[in-house]
Amino acid sequence: MPVAVGLAGFRKERRESRAGSTAEEGIGHAERVSQAGLVGTAAAVSAMLAVGVTGNDLPALITELPGPASRAWVDRLAARECPAITSRRARRAAALGASDTDPVVWSESLGCNVKDVDGNILVDLCAGFGVMALGHRHPAVMAAGQAQLGLLPHAMGDAFPDVRRVELMERLCARTGLDRVIFGCSGSDAVEAAIKTARLATGRHRILSFEGGYHGLASAPLAVIGYHVDAFQEPFRPLLGAHGDRAPWGGPIPDLSGHAAVLVEPLQGRGGMRAPADGWLEELHAKARAAGALVIHDEIYCGLGRAGAWLAAGALKPDLLCLGKALACGYPISACLGTAAVMDAWGASTGEAIHTQTFLGNPVGCAMALAALDEMERIDLPGQSLATGDWLRARLLEVPGVRGVTGRGLMLGAVVDHSLRAMRGMQSRGYLVLPAGERGEVLGITPPLVVSQHVLEGALDALTQVLA
Repeated sequence: MPVAVGLAGFRKERRESRAGSTAEEGIGHAERVSQAGLVGTAAAVSAMLAVGVTGNDLPALITELPGPASRAWVDRLAARECPAITSRRARRAAALGASDTDPVVWSESLGCNVKDVDGNILVDLCAGFGVMALGHRHPAVMAAGQAQLGLLPHAMGDAFPDVRRVELMERLCARTGLDRVIFGCSGSDAVEAAIKTARLATGRHRILSFEGGYHGLASAPLAVIGYHVDAFQEPFRPLLGAHGDRAPWGGPIPDLSGHAAVLVEPLQGRGGMRAPADGWLEELHAKARAAGALVIHDEIYCGLGRAGAWLAAGALKPDLLCLGKALACGYPISACLGTAAVMDAWGASTGEAIHTQTFLGNPVGCAMALAALDEMERIDLPGQSLATGDWLRARLLEVPGVRGVTGRGLMLGAVVDHSLRAMRGMQSRGYLVLPAGERGEVLGITPPLVVSQHVLEGALDALTQVLA
């Protein structure tokens, strides 16, 4: 059974590559990556290697979780951060009815492992909200970012672009078959750009989304969210537009006459790692086309190999596509891609862009994204995700207390009773997971796509203990 390669193997390949005649095998655009950048990355990686961490290790706990240092840092966090942001224990948040458990506070990461401020080595089965598809602090991605920082850390959005931005646009269009790109800093940015584009291209404003769909919490995406709608929308309803309609996920598709677009995750993430029935997405596309509505695929979470393919929707091509999270494997960058016919509805800039950002297409993020795409292609990351995910699904179904498994690739949900209790039990054993679903009905398992079978076997053993 083929299992995804880990960082240890990658480091060996990089050493052999540097010793040979070319350094391009590990970093496709290595002509831009300075030797100083590679040396700096090696020094950073060695900090965790010094204590024997390879990036694909089982947990090594020296304190209870959270440990005393984490608790002390959370005390400082609680004094300054808005209380709505980070869950923390009852003595800081009892009046708000918040969680009674502190988070662990991270200090370093490598591959699938995270070290907290107490020195505990943990396994990140969330991949940092799906961002670290290649593992934390991947050498090629870090080297590209460091090299770009030494050349040009910032350009000027819509006023003065740089070459990395152009190269990444070309690369993404070639990969997706779409024609135009709007960059952003977050998934919400990409969805907002898609909603604005749909308005301009159709002259309409209504957006259909689906129950359980999560598209970010900026104003435009928040108005069409389908996940925990009341909790997220109620405090801000007077500020939100009335352009959102919702339909049941995977259910009958309503009349789309008068809609600008339908917004859909081909595989839902926070909604429960849910895939629709075969043929449903195709039917959605057909009905949208017939009604003159655009189709927006939100693949911010499920794209770029996470669901076992480059795009979770496969060959089904949308009018607009949103990417983010794993795009740069650690740098905040997102992209809204679209067909020329749709994107050109924006018209040419007349000197002052009507949609832009200070950090639009930041050179460091673009350089890291190019390096990440190089590596994803080099090791066939989607294929690894599919193979490892099929193996993990079968093994999860053998665990007593797991009543089913949702999702595809390494975007899986284990259907369990009391997922919050299971999450805490896993954390106490050094494995970081999060619940998913409207009622927290699944335990989300979304590790780095380069996770080893050794690490997953350890997680399965821990889950067996937790559910016993």
